[in-house]
Amino acid sequence: MKIKIENSSKKTSLLCGFVLENTTKSLGLPKFDTKTTISINQSLKDMEGKLGKINIVPLSEKNPIQRILLAGIGKKENLTNDTIRFVSGKIAQKARELKLKEFSIVSPPSFIHDPISTVSQIIEGTKMALYKFDKFKAEKTEPSPDLTIIISKSTKISKIIKTSEIVADGTIFTKSIANLPPNECTPTTLANFSKTIAKKNKMKCSIISEPELKKKGFGGISAVGQGSKNQPKLIILEHNHGPKNEKPIVLVGKAVTFDTGGISLKPGSAMDEMKFDKCGGCTVLGIMKAVSELKLPLNIVGIIPSVENMPGGESYRPGDIIKLYSGKTAEILNTDAEGRLILADALSYGEKQYSPKAIIDFATLTGACIVALGTNVAAIVSNDEKLTKKICESSKRTTEEIWELPLNQDYMDMIKSDVADMKNVGIGRAAGTITAAAFLKNAIEKTPWAHIDIAGVAWTQGATKEKSYNPKGATGFGVRLILDYLQRL
Repeated sequence: MKIKIENSSKKTSLLCGFVLENTTKSLGLPKFDTKTTISINQSLKDMEGKLGKINIVPLSEKNPIQRILLAGIGKKENLTNDTIRFVSGKIAQKARELKLKEFSIVSPPSFIHDPISTVSQIIEGTKMALYKFDKFKAEKTEPSPDLTIIISKSTKISKIIKTSEIVADGTIFTKSIANLPPNECTPTTLANFSKTIAKKNKMKCSIISEPELKKKGFGGISAVGQGSKNQPKLIILEHNHGPKNEKPIVLVGKAVTFDTGGISLKPGSAMDEMKFDKCGGCTVLGIMKAVSELKLPLNIVGIIPSVENMPGGESYRPGDIIKLYSGKTAEILNTDAEGRLILADALSYGEKQYSPKAIIDFATLTGACIVALGTNVAAIVSNDEKLTKKICESSKRTTEEIWELPLNQDYMDMIKSDVADMKNVGIGRAAGTITAAAFLKNAIEKTPWAHIDIAGVAWTQGATKEKSYNPKGATGFGVRLILDYLQRL
């Protein structure tokens, strides 16, 4: 998709304008002849500006504008930072359905949103809505049409096009890898993707493999990965564009390329969705790709522990006691609580190796998170109020919703073990998301840290709210959120 900005629409296959509910005017469309105006007014009356509703008005063959598309954005008082993104996605899908090579969207007046935010939403909505995972289908998706945004030209708006495209592409990249089936994406595959990204974007990439993982004391990663013939990997990407002595931000992402539950085998129903257990790591990959393309003047490190959790003769077992990278021991009560083991190793490594100013991790960690918050809101658990506040502010801007859960000593006590420093599950089903975070907190000594549990939001599930820019499959949740946070540093 090629995207450009014009200050007027002279010729287009489809000119699209937004419409507020209960109004008789579209926002920003040019004046037309009397006959066309009557048709547009009738269409406006019919659709009533309802959110997501679309009407198309055909024009005469002589008109350089072939069709008018009117898209409802609902009531003005109900507008959110996601409205234009959502409706733009609907428009883009309609343009593809009509098999158009190009279309134009009139950016609404500034009283809807500030121009920069509006343009960002239009670009993100259109690009992400046109993504479709068709790698393994004989019939491929129609090519994406080009987009022209009609708005008064300005330097800032021109610059935001590139930024918004990079952000959207980073999200799409995350979706593309997260959607890969387990036979096409092993820990080695993920490591190779990382090497390719690093080489293309001039980042440093290091891969720690077996037996080096065992030798260096990564007991969690080694234990979880030992049941599979696909060996575990620890992937490290470094973007060093900040001051030489400035401490980095460390991003950690859980990447279990397939999770059977190990010896504590999961039920067969919906086990195919466990290809999405790598989404946290894919989120970090997408962020690192975008960070390098944006050339952010920061030092950022991405760490991805990647394993395949399989039952087998070499698998770790309930009852085992393993020693983590931190030096602490963990009693294994359930091999399906594996994500916290590999994350604990990666978190300890990130803190000890890089002495970061902050650590943020992403993981499809607990089914309990879905029970608590559903499939549209992620959980955040943190040891630092300032870090949490900044991430929550980015959440409001990007509408990637998060909700903070508490973490006090009572929860820490719930994972104490009689035979080791801690156990890898809490007490029964109580506070499952928080006790998992409590396990991770044991890996952090003093660094500001935030854990984001994306189990409910990483891919579209039964109760997932429809969003035009999130077609079925992986959502890329967290990429836009953290890129907003990083850009504002």
